[in-house]
Amino acid sequence: MTASPLGISLGDPGGIGPEVAVKALAEALRQPGSRYVLFGAKSVYDEGRALLDLELEVKPWEGGPLPEAPGLYLADPGIPSGPVVMGGPSAENGRASFLWFEKAVEAAARGTIGAVVTAPVSKTSWRMAGLPWRGHTEYLESLYPGAIMTFWSDALNVALLSHHLPLKEALGRVRKVHLLDFFRSLHRALAARPSGVREILVAGLNPHAGEEGLLGVEEADEIRPAIEAAAGEGIPVDGPFPPDTLFLKALGKPGTLVVALYHDQGLIAFKTSSFHNGVNATLGLPFIRTSPDHGTAFDIAGRGIADPRSMLEAIRLAGRFAG
Repeated sequence: MTASPLGISLGDPGGIGPEVAVKALAEALRQPGSRYVLFGAKSVYDEGRALLDLELEVKPWEGGPLPEAPGLYLADPGIPSGPVVMGGPSAENGRASFLWFEKAVEAAARGTIGAVVTAPVSKTSWRMAGLPWRGHTEYLESLYPGAIMTFWSDALNVALLSHHLPLKEALGRVRKVHLLDFFRSLHRALAARPSGVREILVAGLNPHAGEEGLLGVEEADEIRPAIEAAAGEGIPVDGPFPPDTLFLKALGKPGTLVVALYHDQGLIAFKTSSFHNGVNATLGLPFIRTSPDHGTAFDIAGRGIADPRSMLEAIRLAGRFAG
């Protein structure tokens, strides 16, 4: 673990976020010298802890310098309005999860914490609350343009050119200028963290990466020229490769990162290989933000059966990158 304290936001209080956060912290706190700051309502934390019958000492923190002593601290901004709705989305849940996340980001921007680990939020809850952002990454992009959504596991590493966009809109981003700017930003972000990435492999857009123009021209007109220009600048990027075989080529290679050109092109492969231990990390920020790669799982919320492995890996990756 890093010496810097890590912040953890509890996510949508009606989902499995508080549960997986408590379960993961029970394991993470075994690491000597570790410090964590929870951002969320104490009542929600207490419910998660009681559900699991776990005893985790948590000390209140009301801002200012964080104590040097290892342990678990709680920054409690409260619940903005209304009761928590368990097992489904609501405006109340959306306002609460956003407030906790916002406070964690503010602490990271001040340098009080070295990273933000976010338990899952509901995009529907955020929309019901009137928030203009689809999720964590979009909010971070509004503060730090150029933020990059990436996914990490022992099996596969993936970066997304675009993420939560309708497919038609996402395909409009596949242009040389945008791709080249993305490769530069990704290279800088990877160089700033101990990522271990040595090569970046880019997926084609069309079947068989266009088959030399027989199945599409984007590879020849947009993607390959951007790759060649980036490689000419010393960026270790190659491609485009047929997307139906590229992920197999990168599987099990921790020094390889695949660039997918839209959300599902990358996430189908990633979640198939790494659903239970994959981590979503936002790069290109002055701090690290990670999250489990699953959602709120409203259907099993409050039952105590949620798998915490992805949340625990998110904490571990945050510590590694922040360090």
